[in-house]
Amino acid sequence: MQSLVKNPAFKPWYKHRWPWFIMLGPVAVMVATAVTVWLAVQQPDAMVVDDYYKQGKAINQDLRRDRVATSLQLALDARFDAQAGALSGRLLSFGRPMLAPFRIHLAHPTQPQKDVTLEVRPDDYGNFMVNAKGLEPTHWQVVVEGEGREWRLARSWSPAKQPALNIVADAP
Repeated sequence: MQSLVKNPAFKPWYKHRWPWFIMLGPVAVMVATAVTVWLAVQQPDAMVVDDYYKQGKAINQDLRRDRVATSLQLALDARFDAQAGALSGRLLSFGRPMLAPFRIHLAHPTQPQKDVTLEVRPDDYGNFMVNAKGLEPTHWQVVVEGEGREWRLARSWSPAKQPALNIVADAP
């Protein structure tokens, strides 16, 4: 019988590069899965609504407020000055300045904690200027509403692309 001599050409599996190369794919998938799970737990989706029926009723109320804005022929003409961090302009009703206080709500597209509500008090000529420092150059959802929430103007707006914010209530 021949004696078993160790052949130097045969190495154990872990000393070859191909098994490690083959295992690289599944290990990368496991790491990517762990990162994805961590991201999903850290930042839950804030866009999901729990009560769809209540949300539907709120949409109908908003439509009623839109019709009130149309009947008042409301139009907002505003401009954002990024240097000064101020939003200025005027709100018109039937072509005349509206002197009553109102709110401008800027809703961040993905992070509700970054939403901004500006309380506006126009001067005697209907002009206003409010501090909007730190307004991110993102795509905001803008809602302008009366102090008693009796009317509403809405539109999306990107201050980086267009510093002018013009919202006109729909024609009847």
